[in-house]
Amino acid sequence: MRCAVLGDPIAHSLSPVLHRAAYAELGLDWTYDAVRVPAGGLPDFLAGLDDSWRGLSLTMPLKRELMGLADDVSDRAALVGAANTLVLDGGARHADNTDLPGAVAAVRERHDGPVRAGAVLGGGATAASTGLALCELGAERVTLHVRSEARGAEAAEAVRRHPSAPEVVLASLADPPRADVVVSTIPAAAQTEALVAGCRDVPVLFEVVYDPWPTPLAASVVEEAHGGRVLVGGLDLLVHQAALQVELFTGRLPSVAVMRAAGEAALHGGATHGSGSASGGEAR
Repeated sequence: MRCAVLGDPIAHSLSPVLHRAAYAELGLDWTYDAVRVPAGGLPDFLAGLDDSWRGLSLTMPLKRELMGLADDVSDRAALVGAANTLVLDGGARHADNTDLPGAVAAVRERHDGPVRAGAVLGGGATAASTGLALCELGAERVTLHVRSEARGAEAAEAVRRHPSAPEVVLASLADPPRADVVVSTIPAAAQTEALVAGCRDVPVLFEVVYDPWPTPLAASVVEEAHGGRVLVGGLDLLVHQAALQVELFTGRLPSVAVMRAAGEAALHGGATHGSGSASGGEAR
């Protein structure tokens, strides 16, 4: 069977490394490639697929575009307003979102404490999925720290749709976050000294960027490891959402440890280039 990750840009993607490791571990002779598909190109790509194709991973700028091209959409994809997974089954197209449960699993792997208040730095599509993940973890209040309210309006609307009816607040990116878990969805280059200083007291930092690593925010946690702060990394998110995709494609759950080891080896070996994240810049 054939699978692939689609997006633009896509050459940096770690998804082929993770999926291929999973299929090998499961004893499946499946292929998984990275294919550049720009915005607006998804309908034509899907129209050209034959019965040898089983599943697709979608990254930017295709996650919202996919929503109107599937035969059915899972509840969690509808909640987020975007899909990162397409399962092809006998001509039918089933859209899903593994970013949301993948983020929940990534946090719970590192932190088992209560999450009553959460904060997200940034206001894009990843802010929406991780904000919803904070609600799944128990957050009753989610604050989105953005450069302008307009930039965070769509993400805030998505988080408000969560069945728990959380309080959602828009705040300035310059305001220090006050939360049990803070998720950073902003590029490493935008992580200023002031931002890092404002996050010094954060007990759990979830950094969705995995390359370059560590980011300034992640480095601040590593440097103060003796303080008991918890760091959840972008590779954690990427691996967990990819494992859920493999399960959707194959019906079998792969080893997260095997996939993480493959991802770490690729990163340390320089198999990817540019800026990578388990967010808009990476596929899940």
